[in-house]
Amino acid sequence: MTDPTDAADDSAAAPATESPVQRALRLKQAAIAAREKPPRGGRFQREQAARIATGKSKPWMSR
Repeated sequence: MTDPTDAADDSAAAPATESPVQRALRLKQAAIAAREKPPRGGRFQREQAARIATGKSKPWMSR
């Protein structure tokens, strides 16, 4: 079976002395970077900033 991460063009971007662990880390970081990012600015950011502070939802925790 062939692994989709074993593409021929993938080896051109990696150094020849790359260990399997370094390769796995590079591929993992590339996958994380390719994920969808949360929206920035605008209404979403205002809603995030307007959230209630952690302790405020538990009035019995304050003195």
